[in-house]
Amino acid sequence: MTPLIPIPDDCPGRRRALAHFAGGFGSLALAGLLSEEAQSASGNAGDPLTARQPHHVAKAKRVIFLFMTGGVSHVDSFDPKPKLIAGHGRSITVDNWQGKLGEFKRHLKRPDWTFRPGGQSGIEVSDLFPRVRSIVDDLCVIRSMATDHTNHYESTLGMHCGSWTFARPSIGAWCSYGLGTTNRNLPSFMVLGPRAPYAGAQTWGSDFLPGCHQGTWVVPGANPIPNLRPRTSSDRLQRLELELLGKANRRHLEQRTADRALEARIRSFETAFGMQREAPEAMDLGRETASTLEMYGIKPGQTSGFGWQCLVARRLAERGVRFIELIDVGSSANWDAHGDMATHGPLARNVDGPIAALVTDLKQRGMLDDTLVVWTTEFGRTPYHEKADHRGREHHHQVFSSWMAGGGVKSGMVYGSSDPLGIDVAEQKVHVHDFHATILHLLGLDHERLTYRFAGRDYRLTDVHGDVVRGILA
Repeated sequence: MTPLIPIPDDCPGRRRALAHFAGGFGSLALAGLLSEEAQSASGNAGDPLTARQPHHVAKAKRVIFLFMTGGVSHVDSFDPKPKLIAGHGRSITVDNWQGKLGEFKRHLKRPDWTFRPGGQSGIEVSDLFPRVRSIVDDLCVIRSMATDHTNHYESTLGMHCGSWTFARPSIGAWCSYGLGTTNRNLPSFMVLGPRAPYAGAQTWGSDFLPGCHQGTWVVPGANPIPNLRPRTSSDRLQRLELELLGKANRRHLEQRTADRALEARIRSFETAFGMQREAPEAMDLGRETASTLEMYGIKPGQTSGFGWQCLVARRLAERGVRFIELIDVGSSANWDAHGDMATHGPLARNVDGPIAALVTDLKQRGMLDDTLVVWTTEFGRTPYHEKADHRGREHHHQVFSSWMAGGGVKSGMVYGSSDPLGIDVAEQKVHVHDFHATILHLLGLDHERLTYRFAGRDYRLTDVHGDVVRGILA
């Protein structure tokens, strides 16, 4: 959880009052809101979290974004390559190695898991993800993803922010900014993960957007949201304090109608107050049935694990949270299998069942049609290595695989392809900018119109690039 920003002694009394009255709210809704006044100077007038109409009819109301940290191997998971199996150990010459151009002699490496067809569609998924393979008829598998960088930090930043060099608002923050929220008692953007990924909190930051749009990080465990318990002795006393603070803020705002940052801060207190009641209930799985817990692989009383994250994500989606990101592991002990691809095994077992349960649960409850589930990683892994007998794979940004489900995308289909060895895109390239443009489109947002003026120019998630991938739209 991002800590409260310290208030200098020379700040106006209004700011010190805000910091004082925050009390038990801790960093829930105020993180970032007490930073630069300029963040909100060009934002939406009035309440920045008010639910707004999309640019066009939306297919999805919300997004659940599943991020696998470290670079999942596409040729070991969702992109079968028979020629890679047949050519195992054969020497080839490639023109790109870890982002360096030239001529490099490398040796092909076959996948470590067998691919098998799944469902009626017959889409092949490897034994790395057998449970996901069982729901493949609900997925749109994209085998032609491409990104701009071969390093973890930059590509993680790019997948979240559309920028590989500078921190920019994350996709969740853009969605919150564009659509607002339908539940004032919970943040519009929440992140559930045991540890931060590469690039840290920048992956869910709001940057120059109003601070209320940044993600609230929830760490699975017995106390997933710190500082939530009120410090006042009674609910009535806390309400009186908030009413007093509200009156002071409104008087101040009446004299300074252009102070939109203050308006955002006022609303943040209301959200934090509502969270004291609604957030603990949303994360309490005690009312879920035994069969539901079993489906997600959760034991009664369990408060951590990827199954817990997936089930809480469904509960948050039911309660109106606009964008929910699930991070499986952090910036270490992840999918970065340089030394041995066998490390993919336990990581896949950790997420395979819960992901299949999440998609199945959403579908059974009639929520999959308007919930967009996105599964991705920052890049793929090389289909070759410097040594013929090496057990690992290196970073590979030229092509990799992702998938989407529900929320207006076609199901039981494969979009795009890599070449016969999985080295480069062969057909229907989907750059990260296209990926983002499509997610926004499904939410009813035009990525070229969703802009924010900052430092003299209009910014957007997709910068000056990106096309909606219309071939996957239902």
